[in-house]
Amino acid sequence: MRFGKAVLIHTGWDHHWRTDAYFDGHPFLTAAAAEWLVEQGAAFVGIDSHNIDDTRTRSRPVHSKLLGAGIPIGEHLTNLGEVPDSGFRFSAVPPKVKGMGTSRCVLLRG
Repeated sequence: MRFGKAVLIHTGWDHHWRTDAYFDGHPFLTAAAAEWLVEQGAAFVGIDSHNIDDTRTRSRPVHSKLLGAGIPIGEHLTNLGEVPDSGFRFSAVPPKVKGMGTSRCVLLRG
């Protein structure tokens, strides 16, 4: 299987948005999952969680593998449960903001 498309990972974690729980115990990808996504040719990987890596450690294997392969990452996505399994167009445009390492993306159906 070769993706060549965005892979959006819906965990349901976005229901914790704007709570303290959002930052603790969040779902993340493993290094093995990141390697598989690289091998499958993902064009973008997004997750509805605080971070695509496990923040309990200082290592960032998923960021390193995906970004090292030229695959952009989206975090803090919301409403992924509303996105159909196929037949839609996904666009992600990062905001040009100084002094921030991350921002929230909201997916809307239209």
